Amino acid sequence: MTHDNNRSYQARSQQNGSAKNATALLMASILLALASAAAAQDTTTNTSSNGNAKNLQAVIVTGTRAQNRTDSSSLSPIDVVPASALQGTGTTELSTALARLIPSLNFPRPAATDATDSQRPATLRGLAPDEVLVLVDGKRWHSGSMVNVDGTIGRGSAPVDLNTIPLSAIDHIEVLRDGASAQYGSDAIAGVINIILKHGAQGGSAELDAGRYQRGGGKQWQGSVNFGIPLNGDKGWLRFTLDDGHQDPTNHGGVDIRYPQLGEKQVFGDPTVSEHNLFFNSQYDITHDIQFYAFGSYHFRNGVSDELYRNPFGYPSSIKAQLNALYPDGYQPLLESRSTDQQFVAGVRGTTAGGWRWDVSANYGGNRVSLDTIHTANYAFLHDFGYTPTTFFDGIVSTAQQLVDVDIAKDFNVGWLPNPVTVAFGGEYQRNTYEIKAGDPASYYVGTSGVTGGAQGFGGYSPVNVGSWSRSDVAQYVSLETNLTDKLGTSFAVRHEDYNDFGNTVSGALASRYDFTDRFALRASVSTGFRAPSLAQEDYSQIGSAYLTPSSAGPGIAPGIYQTGLLPVSNPVAQLLGAQALRPERSHNYTVGAVFNPIDPLTLTFDLYQINIYNRIVLSSTLSGLNRPIVVDYLAANGITNVAYSSAQYFTNAVNTRTQGGDLVGSYRANLGGGVLDSTLSYNYNRTRVTHVAPNPAQLDALGLQLQRVTNRDIKGLLADSTPRTKLILNENYALGHWVFNGNLTRYGNFTSYSNSSYLLNQTYNPQWVLDLAGSYNLDDWTFTLGVNNATNSYPDKTIAANNVNGTIPYSNFSPAGFNGRYYYTKVIYHW
Repeated sequence: MTHDNNRSYQARSQQNGSAKNATALLMASILLALASAAAAQDTTTNTSSNGNAKNLQAVIVTGTRAQNRTDSSSLSPIDVVPASALQGTGTTELSTALARLIPSLNFPRPAATDATDSQRPATLRGLAPDEVLVLVDGKRWHSGSMVNVDGTIGRGSAPVDLNTIPLSAIDHIEVLRDGASAQYGSDAIAGVINIILKHGAQGGSAELDAGRYQRGGGKQWQGSVNFGIPLNGDKGWLRFTLDDGHQDPTNHGGVDIRYPQLGEKQVFGDPTVSEHNLFFNSQYDITHDIQFYAFGSYHFRNGVSDELYRNPFGYPSSIKAQLNALYPDGYQPLLESRSTDQQFVAGVRGTTAGGWRWDVSANYGGNRVSLDTIHTANYAFLHDFGYTPTTFFDGIVSTAQQLVDVDIAKDFNVGWLPNPVTVAFGGEYQRNTYEIKAGDPASYYVGTSGVTGGAQGFGGYSPVNVGSWSRSDVAQYVSLETNLTDKLGTSFAVRHEDYNDFGNTVSGALASRYDFTDRFALRASVSTGFRAPSLAQEDYSQIGSAYLTPSSAGPGIAPGIYQTGLLPVSNPVAQLLGAQALRPERSHNYTVGAVFNPIDPLTLTFDLYQINIYNRIVLSSTLSGLNRPIVVDYLAANGITNVAYSSAQYFTNAVNTRTQGGDLVGSYRANLGGGVLDSTLSYNYNRTRVTHVAPNPAQLDALGLQLQRVTNRDIKGLLADSTPRTKLILNENYALGHWVFNGNLTRYGNFTSYSNSSYLLNQTYNPQWVLDLAGSYNLDDWTFTLGVNNATNSYPDKTIAANNVNGTIPYSNFSPAGFNGRYYYTKVIYHW
């Protein structure tokens, strides 16, 4: 790479080169030191630790308050993913690991999409990322503060960032594939991901991972340590997990076909990311029946994402000479995001002499993101003052949650029932806050010249955007669960929530299971749910630049880079364009399935589901042409002048959707050639359709510009077919003596990108097969692994010429497996 912008791309890797090497050496020294210290421990520790893990995995805690439910006897579909399976995926990212193991979960790798590049959202059953609830040891985890505003999967959401939770801290994960608002409250429409941490003082590991892609850069390394410390003999324990890692950017951009003489300028791929993570988990016996527990984390991520390249032939004429002097070959802005996540949970739990189980806890969590746009310019500032900064502080966004939970349960023996009834009830107080702080004045300066203002790439938050918002919620729930007969199990739950901003809501759930034999059972559930609009969706606002392709620009709008405003629904301009106060989403969930165990080594489950969501919250389409005379006059007549953007968006409850699908999971264990072969075949079919679209606001129709609040691209694409309808995973794990071999074959079904301009610009991408292979050798307490992900070097289809930004963006951001190609890696783990 020889061009100016690519030199900038290389410099970002080189600037951290010596620091990375020093950090890597330090981490390696720590790993070796801990390994040497731990080698003296008794080898029976491993046996104890593994035994505990098996016990934890046998009994599930998600979606039930009973103490004796297992995954095989669950009333609702649930996946239990052990730590070994997560490690076997060959990735250090939790979201990526889950996507390679669970067919209903998808995790694309978008690029050139602001901070979404480094805080990528995951989806379950094709629904929005914030329609799945994330728990850690049964406690609600905090969401992110950045809103996904670009045209990618999960647009409009500000979900939990799963990648802030280190793999080495996890014992196993329970993924409940059913609505659970009646048990847990808001967000649990698609399901629940409950991450169960490692417990106890015994056992630990030190790990060093390294790898790189075959082409396009992307070298990565990560070191992690997980260990426990006993407290006061056997009365308690404290576990720590430390993670430190770095990844270089990848680049799969192309040459602008209009100006081939410029060469390849657009860097398009994964961002530069450095991460540091500290996680702890603890427990202490106050008495024989009362325990104090606490866990928490501190996570810091520095990400540098590539924005869209600005070529010198597109410079505004009034400042062309100054920009040519500053960036003679054009430039590509970079967005640096410094994200800090913190979580702390503490509580006391116990059991009374009468058999009452109780748990009282407090929970704080939050995310703070500080943003800078670098290697850029502010055109309006340059026009008015004759110079421009090239680095801008854009401001800070932050979100936080505070919760207090009380949970009580007891098993009652009722004379006319053959089995105990688990009665559970409790309450929760939750307070959420959201805040935006302004950037440097130069980052949002627009002036009055008419030249585009704000930092190119990502404009800073101005005083118009800033504010601090909060809301509170008080909830109560009750649930009953029992086996009415030795064959028929059932559960019932109801939950009431009272929000101080939009009022009350009640959710209910009923589930049952009938075991016809010891080997065959049917199960079904029906539930209602809801999701409160997040404060980010209610109050986030920002003015920045966005590239409108022929597919997204809409009728009469030329493709190009435009200033666009994302407006809160309370903004006067948004209301003049049809915005209304947001309401909570409501859902109806239906599931029916079967569990079949024809022979001991083989287990099959099959579940069908339907999820109806009403008043679904979506980000409107980009309403372009606000600088046209008819719109300018309309806004001026209502007292609004000097609007600093030519297009706008806002959140709206404009659609209802119906999601239908099925999950098939089969697992088989066989003795083969002196070893053990574990085979798992899983398949998901998922289809979402928009069943109702609210009428277009009369204000938009009156302007006569064909402005549609929700367009075809949203109705058929982002809310439906832009996520693969099918996904198939075949996993084989073979253990023979000291060797373990793992293969994972995934087929992603086709998906479609829709255009707002013409059906001729729609594109359906063909299915993609991805094969991951790894081999490990266990030597005493050491494990050595070599692996290759995407072994066949598979790439998704390239984007058609009309939608590839003149050849510079050759792949779709919707691609479920990304577009980085083959990845080689190695890891070394020391266990004790």
